[in-house]
Amino acid sequence: MVEQLFGSKTRVKLLQLFYSNPNRSFFVREITRKIDEQINSVRRELSNLLNVGIIVSENTDNKLYYEVNQKYEFYEPLQTIFGNASTKKAKPSASKDNAAPEDEYKALGKVELVIYTGQFTRDERAGIDLLIVGNANMNALQKFITELEAKEGKELRYTVMTPADFTYRRQIKDRFMTGIMEAKKQVVLDNLGLME
Repeated sequence: MVEQLFGSKTRVKLLQLFYSNPNRSFFVREITRKIDEQINSVRRELSNLLNVGIIVSENTDNKLYYEVNQKYEFYEPLQTIFGNASTKKAKPSASKDNAAPEDEYKALGKVELVIYTGQFTRDERAGIDLLIVGNANMNALQKFITELEAKEGKELRYTVMTPADFTYRRQIKDRFMTGIMEAKKQVVLDNLGLME
């Protein structure tokens, strides 16, 4: 039904990808892999979304990256429709990519906060790509990181810390934490409201 309302299955998948990852940039081949659609239809729909102003593009290192335009006048309503709120109501048979963030990180232990930055957002000020706050099972975490690196096709730099350590380091404004807070980031999971 959503495809009928928005014109095409590819466009809906693109909107879901961009609005579920609001601070993340993607290049065309990466998008094609993630949404499992033909490259020509992806390029056509990216062009349509660019013309309307829903997404923006930037050329870096001879690659054209696309991300959602958070200044678009209808950003909030589209975020409500296509963002993480819609994936949380996913059916049990949904793929791992469409699983709610809580489900994806449950196997790691008691994870309270997950932030993507660095390579995910093309902002290196943080010095890392992934921050996990909580009491994580290190074996499960290593397996998760290995799978995520394979899925993303790149080696990731990550840090794990307890909620108390995160709060303390943020309060004293240590350089590492300040870099993360100032960098462009995507908060994937925040069970304790640590980023508020």
